[in-house]
Amino acid sequence: MTIPRRRFLHLAAGGVSLLAASRLARAQAYPSRLVRIIVGFGAGGAPDILARLIGQWLSERLGQQFIVENRVGAGSNIATEAVVRAPADGLTLLLASMGNAVNAALYGNLNYDFLRDTTPVAGISREPLGMEVHPSFPASSVPEFIAYAKANPGKVSYGSAGSGTSLHMAAELFKMMAGVDLVHVPYRSSAAALTDLLGHQVQMVFSPLPSSIEYVRTGRLRVLATTGAARSGALPDTPVVGDFLPGYEASAWYGVCAPRDTSAGIVDRLNKEINAGLADAALKARLAELGSSPFIASPSEFGAYLVEQTEKWRRVVKTAKLRPE
Repeated sequence: MTIPRRRFLHLAAGGVSLLAASRLARAQAYPSRLVRIIVGFGAGGAPDILARLIGQWLSERLGQQFIVENRVGAGSNIATEAVVRAPADGLTLLLASMGNAVNAALYGNLNYDFLRDTTPVAGISREPLGMEVHPSFPASSVPEFIAYAKANPGKVSYGSAGSGTSLHMAAELFKMMAGVDLVHVPYRSSAAALTDLLGHQVQMVFSPLPSSIEYVRTGRLRVLATTGAARSGALPDTPVVGDFLPGYEASAWYGVCAPRDTSAGIVDRLNKEINAGLADAALKARLAELGSSPFIASPSEFGAYLVEQTEKWRRVVKTAKLRPE
């Protein structure tokens, strides 16, 4: 049977409309069941804290549970690969961090390409790290720390949440620019690194403020400086490392990614709801208490930021000749 051209075009247009309507309906029905946010670091650290805050907000807004699942190891590569291999249905999300941008250069044998195999969804926060020492450490400022480290090469250790994490890279950039020899001690989370800093097992940690700011406020840790381009609103009397090493900047950031090919409808809905949370007065106040600033961005803006960060830290990895530990 031959279908007249006009009739064919009408049917084709109707098919396209039905397809678009079907996609819209699926996005509006999302999520149909529990959603997992995979975090590549242990409980109690900044990634875990922020993922739980956003997960709670999304649970309340979307009527399904968003739970945090910690898959620790390999600088968040285990967690990232789990998300990359998951179905692109929006039910498995990644808490992305600076470590993801670093790992592309740090690890030569990954089974995935972070930029290619994930879909940017939304930013969550950006915050400086705190360059923190135990109160008994014989330095009360960045210049004093540098002088002490130069007088004791290879004897000052710093903790991190693992190779390629923001804690590690902030310290490596500091080493390069200050010309000091520090020993890297990787842990499975920033919380574990802080525990050993409190117990004198390591001498310094570049710590995400959400997991350490209360220790600073109560005097259990001393913050020498923060790592942003400008002073932290949470610690306005604390200088930045760049005051002593011009050009230094190493802010931590966090966001949400989904598997590649996740539908635009689901991505846009998640982006809208996450950005609504970041604009909410109560959640903004909570982030401020933690030393964080909301990172509101569209999926394309967040994607462009991921590309920029990947290139920035690729240069540091190559210059410092870093290898996974």
